Parts: sequence; structure tokens; C-alpha cells
Amino acid sequence: MNDSNWVDEGEDSTSPTPPEPPKMATLSLSSAKTRQTLAMVETAFLASAGSLIWLINYYFPLGPLLRLFFPIPIALVYLRWGSRGAWMGALVSGLLLTVLMGPTRSIVFVMPYGLMGVQLGACWRRGVNWEFSMFTGALIGTFGFFFRFWLFSILLGEDLWQYVINQMTGLAEWGFLKLGILAQPSFWFIELLAVILIFVNSIIYLFAVHLVALLVLDKLGNPIPRPPKWIQVILDHE
Repeated sequence: MNDSNWVDEGEDSTSPTPPEPPKMATLSLSSAKTRQTLAMVETAFLASAGSLIWLINYYFPLGPLLRLFFPIPIALVYLRWGSRGAWMGALVSGLLLTVLMGPTRSIVFVMPYGLMGVQLGACWRRGVNWEFSMFTGALIGTFGFFFRFWLFSILLGEDLWQYVINQMTGLAEWGFLKLGILAQPSFWFIELLAVILIFVNSIIYLFAVHLVALLVLDKLGNPIPRPPKWIQVILDHE
């Protein structure tokens, strides 16, 4: 890969200047090379960190704790080195997990968490509000949920979605009974309810990821946009 294309165009603070003495030109070239090397090293390190977090959580699950960090390393690459570095970081994470765990597990990481890391990094770098980044991230998370169901259904030779529908049917019938509704929930209502619950779960997950990123990335010198006022009041966060 051409080193000059590693960092996004416009990322380098070096701007065209009048001709300088040869010594200064050499120093400028050395600084650019150092920056490119640093970008590659940090991207590789953060991609490996994301893969390691996924690997540890798979073999030694600690509940939802480690899941909150899945997209953060890739998002940090975006904050530091732009979109090219983030996409390369997601790709490297997937390739590393392919070697360590096989292609199936690597695909499940990249979709949705690798893609979500790129999306969050893009939103945070542009300073968009939490509502938008959480909503778009939840869309990716919901799509990733259905992608995993589709993939595992093919691998297992069973319709896993039908299992979810059966569980949701029981939940809907219980809710109708508690509300005194003497009707049988329709199939489209059950599917809509399932999709809504999956999306709400993704929203809750993205909210937790934002809180973790707010605490962690501020300490690393790459702050994300400030939370809404009501969250700042709860957290007493300046």
C-alpha cells in the first residue's frame, strides 16, 4: 500500500509552503513518514485490541461488560486517523479473527460491530448529536441481528426466526390476556413486535456504548460529542 494514501486526504496538517532549504525539506519528509508509520502501527494495534476483546468474550464471557467495547477500538481509529484507517482496522480485525476462530466468527464480528465502529467514529468525528449516532447505530445493530440469524439458519439448516416468532407469540398472548383483549394476535403484529423489541434493544446497547466511550475516549484525548443536557445532569458531567 502506498504510504501516502494511508491517512485521509486533508488529515495531514502539513500544507504547501514556499521552497525551503534542503535540510528543512528533509525534516518535513521525515515527519510525514513518521506520521504514516504511526498511523499504521496504531491502526494495527487497535484492530488487534478489538479482535482480542471479542476473543476473550467468546471463550470467557463476562456478561454484557466486554460487549460494550466491541465497536470502540475501530471508532477510535476513525477519530485519530480518519475513514481509511477505520476501514482498514475493521478489515484487519476480521482477518485476524478468521485466522484465530474461523470465518464464521469473524463475519459475525465485522457485521455489525466492525461496521458500527466505523459509523460511530464518523458520527463522533463530525460532532453529530447522540440521538442521530444512536439511531443509525441501532439500525446497523438490528440489521446485524437479522444477518446473524440468516447466517446461522443456513449453517444449522433450521429456521431460527420461527423460534423467535414462537416466543414472541407467547409474549403477545400473555400481554393480550393481561390487557383483557379477547383476540388472537396476528402474524404481522407478532413480527412487527419482534422487530421493534430488537431495535429497542439495539438503542439501549448504543446508549451504553456512548456512555463508555464518553468516559474512556475523553481520558485518551479523543473526546466524543457531549451528551444531551438531561444525561449531563444525571452524570454531573461538564
